Amino acid sequence: MLKALIFDVDGTLADTEMAHLSAFNLAFAEMGLEWHWDVPLYTRLLEVSGGKERIRAYWESRGDMPREIGAGAVDATIARLHEIKTAAYEQAVQDGQVQMRPGVLQLMSAAMADGLRLAIATTTSPVNVTTLLKRWIGPDWREHFSVIEDASTAPRKKPDPLVYLQTLQRLGLTARECLAIEDSANGLQAARKAGLTTVITTNAFTAHQDFKGALRTLSSLEGTTLAQLREWHRQSLIS
Repeated sequence: MLKALIFDVDGTLADTEMAHLSAFNLAFAEMGLEWHWDVPLYTRLLEVSGGKERIRAYWESRGDMPREIGAGAVDATIARLHEIKTAAYEQAVQDGQVQMRPGVLQLMSAAMADGLRLAIATTTSPVNVTTLLKRWIGPDWREHFSVIEDASTAPRKKPDPLVYLQTLQRLGLTARECLAIEDSANGLQAARKAGLTTVITTNAFTAHQDFKGALRTLSSLEGTTLAQLREWHRQSLIS
């Protein structure tokens, strides 16, 4: 029996990536860096999970990371860039520039009304999660979720399964009793490594990725009912 839905956040609950991209570019400009990420470049960089990790990967790919100043200074620069970027993203969410994806809130409401538990398994920063869900669910948003795992509790980023393994442990449920909802190949790999059946909802930044092994690959959750999710999940257990 399906007992819980486990949601990723960025790209799954909300269309966040354009706001993240704008925030990265604002941070680069504020720090005086002549860097600019366009959509095609950012789409490729999304294959690296985590904002700080993404900055580092890009910097290393440029071949101009200063070795003489030491790793500590590089780490400090990346941390400062990410701090500025996070503040800019928070402001974008508060200004209403980030929308929840179609069907998400309706499905959550239906699940809670039917007795299913909800959980979050993301490797984005906790402030990003709080800013988004407080804006769209309200100040009591945490009460909607039995478990919230994020970058502060699961430091190893997807496709590592840590965040899902910890979510299952805290839920006290087996993977067979849960369904993960993701938007990316890294998320799918992480969920599957934890033994979770996974539904993918693609977006403009992830539609080209390989989702082999997903239970279903959808363009969004709009029109998807809880009854459908239950039936797909049931079929996956007997197939």
